[in-house]
Amino acid sequence: METPENVVIALESAEKVIIGWDSTASEDARDRMIFDGDRHEIDQYLQAVDEIQRSMESVTVAGEGQSKVSSAIQIAMARLEDEFRNILIAHSSPIETDSLIDPSISSRSTSRTDSTTSVELQNESEDYGDKDSASKELELQDRPGESSSRSSYRSTNSIREIDLIPSIVICDLRSIAERMVSAGYLRECVQVYGNLRKSSVESSFRQLGIEKLSIGDIQRLEWEALEGKIKKWIRAAKVCIRILFASEKRLCEQIFVGIGTATDDACFVETSKGPAIQLFNFADAISISRRSPEKLFKILDLHDALSDLLPDIDVVFQSKSSESIRVQAVEIQFRLAEAARGILSEFENAVLREPSKVPVPGGTIHPLTRYVMNYISLISEYEQTLFELIVSEPSTGSRYSGDLTTPDMDLVESEERSPLAVHLIWITVILQFNLVGKSKHYKDASLAHLFMMNNVHYIVQKIKGSPELREMIGDDYLKKLKGKFIQLATSYQRSTWVSVLNCLRDEGLHVSGSFSSGVSKSALRERFKTFNAMFEEVHRTQAPWLIPDTQLREELRISISEKLIPAYRSFLGRFRSHIESAKHPEMYIKYSVEDLETAVLDFFEGYPVSQHLRRRSQ
Repeated sequence: METPENVVIALESAEKVIIGWDSTASEDARDRMIFDGDRHEIDQYLQAVDEIQRSMESVTVAGEGQSKVSSAIQIAMARLEDEFRNILIAHSSPIETDSLIDPSISSRSTSRTDSTTSVELQNESEDYGDKDSASKELELQDRPGESSSRSSYRSTNSIREIDLIPSIVICDLRSIAERMVSAGYLRECVQVYGNLRKSSVESSFRQLGIEKLSIGDIQRLEWEALEGKIKKWIRAAKVCIRILFASEKRLCEQIFVGIGTATDDACFVETSKGPAIQLFNFADAISISRRSPEKLFKILDLHDALSDLLPDIDVVFQSKSSESIRVQAVEIQFRLAEAARGILSEFENAVLREPSKVPVPGGTIHPLTRYVMNYISLISEYEQTLFELIVSEPSTGSRYSGDLTTPDMDLVESEERSPLAVHLIWITVILQFNLVGKSKHYKDASLAHLFMMNNVHYIVQKIKGSPELREMIGDDYLKKLKGKFIQLATSYQRSTWVSVLNCLRDEGLHVSGSFSSGVSKSALRERFKTFNAMFEEVHRTQAPWLIPDTQLREELRISISEKLIPAYRSFLGRFRSHIESAKHPEMYIKYSVEDLETAVLDFFEGYPVSQHLRRRSQ
């Protein structure tokens, strides 16, 4: 046991060391930092602080001696706080880009809609011009073989903790923190640490492209600008949670664990809470922004990214003090899910009510059809996410409701399908319902049938072209659509060609009496003239109509030829002699069979033909 004399000697020696480094009293102390010097000076100062702290607890020090000890402690703590701050500043640079390597990003393909913008939904390249290019993304590539201490890490599933500060420096910071907390300077220690490490995190945020925007700032941005920011945010958020915040938490544990009560947690909250709120504010602003169809897929990307990160958020922010961050993340995920459900419902209503009344020229595919089918094709790529989010079927019409503004849908046939699949079928139903209304604006019934045929055929082809969409919608419904398309093609042919083909029938040409010689030449001439006039009108009218699908166009022409050409050939064979035996036969038999075959090839090309049909050289 030390004698009182030895205690006093040790105390005086410690006080001398402490006062010697008092920056308020010594110019040399102001110009130098203890922990920038050699190890002997560092150890000497720390031992002096320890001696002063032991003296505070000693019963042998009283009166004036106790007052001197208290003064020395205050000087020492002020100095240690400066040293603590200086060390942190010296090691507060943002994480090097080479360290920002999230394997879940670099080894995985990019997001499903990374190259999909709201413009692209409305166009297949020939329709609406160039795609909107998203802002240049942060590319994080692994550089193996680097030996820097900053590149070392340990892996806990997807969480990767890197060394933010060298281990020898961590020992110095811990030695300072132990003494400050022991002397009752916990608040000052936490405050200095939190402010400086938070500044370092914010620098890393800037390096990752995370802007300091308020929710209002984000909501005022144009959606096209936000699309690129969302893509960048998803990449950055994974790095922030799995690397940056995880490493900051580890650093807090390395410095503060076991010092005081939950000091490491207090420092981590002080460091991370503000930046975490800033990070999540972006997703929060998107989740509560005005809903519109073009936002669905980026919202789903955000929802998927956040869902993927929630287990990591629970690990990194697992303490009671960090509960508000966990709660915020879960609430944002919920709002993103609600936004996705709401957008799908509003999209359905928009498809049903889309008001355009101007007929598309030539009865081609309506822009609404292209937009809707491209849209639901993309929806099918998010089947796994939407399967979980869409849990109720759409509010459909009923044949008993008497509501003529909403189509019927037999949900009995949909009992085996998921609610998402029913929604997709419902969208095609309301799309066709809207298109029927638009077809009524065509004055020509044949063109109305052709318009519907084009659009239903496009719907069928888009479903067949997407394995995911086809699987959800099912072959039974696809078969129904094909049947409808065939029915529309038949309706077109009946509407156009029945009256033309009637001209090639025998009825009304025979005079009562002998069948072979009792042909009314005047009636026959009139019949040829009528046929010529009707075919010319159909040719003139329907050549500018458009069937954009090459195979469909060819199939319909073949179908027309199979009915028209044999009937004309037979009619010509039976009655040619009656016309050619009279005057001016060329006025009545204007076209050969080959002329008609050639003329049929003009149909549905989408551009006018010359006023007169091309005829064989006589």
